[in-house]
Amino acid sequence: MEPEQEEAMSKLITELKLEGLSTYTIRNYSLAAKSLFNHSKKKPKDLDEQDARQYLSTLFDNSSSSTISLYASALRYFYSEIINKPMGRIKIPKKERILPNILTRDEIDLIIKAAPTKKSELIIRMLYSTGVRVSELVSLRKQDIDFNTGRARIKGKGKKVRQILIPPKILAELKTFCVDKINFVFSEKKQMSTRNIQKIFKRIAKKTKFPKKITPHILRHSYATHLLEGGVDIRVIQSLLGHKNLATTQIYTEVTDSLLKKAEQNIKELERI
Repeated sequence: MEPEQEEAMSKLITELKLEGLSTYTIRNYSLAAKSLFNHSKKKPKDLDEQDARQYLSTLFDNSSSSTISLYASALRYFYSEIINKPMGRIKIPKKERILPNILTRDEIDLIIKAAPTKKSELIIRMLYSTGVRVSELVSLRKQDIDFNTGRARIKGKGKKVRQILIPPKILAELKTFCVDKINFVFSEKKQMSTRNIQKIFKRIAKKTKFPKKITPHILRHSYATHLLEGGVDIRVIQSLLGHKNLATTQIYTEVTDSLLKKAEQNIKELERI
């Protein structure tokens, strides 16, 4: 990359960090800007509205609407905040509404029992019973947990703080587990890597030959769906998950509707017997 391009990229990363955005967002916004430079072969001061349009048009053949929408948002930010130029209005295809995969309670029990260590088991149970993101779990500190009330402070996306509820049995195990811990709950001085937790799930999938894809985030989806099926108000679930918009949480109502339709089909099959 040319010096002017590198300077613009550095400024972009700095601004995104100052806004408290996640490493995932910073990575994707940086990749979008870098890809624009590679496509246009221009310096930041020479970029115009048409360059962004032409680059985004190349994504339509092989990229999902979600990716196109993400890159469009990234470039819109880059144009307005970094190079102070208008990008113009660009029509983006609507995102495909993909229902999240959900595990049954029996499947979750199987995953827990297959955990290679007691620590891994506690991590899995914590992910499912609280619905926290894996990035939130690894950054959880002992002082964030109120062992008297079972509530914990979680720093989520955009550094927004919310409260979660930890079930009594897990709370008691956590209290014993981190009795000698000074800082992070699931690690010592240095924060645990999210990659380490993802590796745990890969080992379990291989060990059990699990028929479904299992990831930490699927436990979050399952947590929300099971709460909804249990009659918990969707606005409470929104708060527990840390969703900014209720519409994000409402996808779980569609999941339960799809499960209901499946059950209806099974009931119809019984009529033939």
